[in-house]
Amino acid sequence: MLYFISMEKVRIGVIGVGSLGVHHARIYSRLDGVELVGVCDINVKKANQIARKYRTQAFTRYKDLFGKVNGVSIVTPTNTHAEVGKAFLEQGVHILVEKPITKTLEDADELLKKARDKNLIIQVGHVERFNAGIRAIKSIINKPVFIECHRLSLFKKRSLDIGVVLDLMIHDIDIILDLVNSKVVKMDALGVKILTLHEDLANVRLQFENGTISNITASRVANKTMRKIRIFQEDAYISLDYEKQEAYIYRKAGSKITRKKIRIKKEESLLSELKAFVDCVKNNEKPLVSGEEAREALRMALEITKQINP
Repeated sequence: MLYFISMEKVRIGVIGVGSLGVHHARIYSRLDGVELVGVCDINVKKANQIARKYRTQAFTRYKDLFGKVNGVSIVTPTNTHAEVGKAFLEQGVHILVEKPITKTLEDADELLKKARDKNLIIQVGHVERFNAGIRAIKSIINKPVFIECHRLSLFKKRSLDIGVVLDLMIHDIDIILDLVNSKVVKMDALGVKILTLHEDLANVRLQFENGTISNITASRVANKTMRKIRIFQEDAYISLDYEKQEAYIYRKAGSKITRKKIRIKKEESLLSELKAFVDCVKNNEKPLVSGEEAREALRMALEITKQINP
């Protein structure tokens, strides 16, 4: 099956083909107008396996892709994002970096400056921005009073170099910052280390300058998965299940509450994200999730982490 996208061939590489990177390779290999030039991983066996599966070339050194690609997906551990990202920007290659953009704000600033100097695109993998559900409800959100998010996951042996705030909660931080568009004036956070050296369960209450309150909970040691956001505003209550891409709007009608299902044209969020990146590379457009916005989400996540682990 080919996912159609109208363009000349854009040459793409995937750096890191672990649990998420393999899906980047899968989608690029099926996008019409894209040539998946190669996949790179320090695990030789894994690189060869994915390369064979998606009919491309395997590399174990990312530098071997220099001069061969227009853009790359960087799906490596967070602490390598800065090094790999800077290397490709130096070579004039547009980059899509998985979230969080980097491990530190200093590294993020260096990446952003490099991209500006080279007139290159940095898109960051805050994939929920591309969720068909969030896109469908965004137009009906009007001055939210309270936003509640739950992002719960079973324990997986991945992203253990960072805590749950940078691993999972940052998705909801990015969404909320985009929806509220106001300055955070108060923050109360707590977290618990359970199975790793970093917080595995975290909660934060954010108060914004415009009066909006948000409560966010993230766990990577839950007994079930949940990815939900609930938005309360003066005239309605909106509930979205990110996973199912199902949303409902509740309104007051006299003494009753009405419920209406919001129409959503479902599409794999990662597919939408990678299509958008290819379009940005092709047309030199600003990405939906820019490096600057990703830096702000990182700044907030680091502040929350610092409050949890002073």
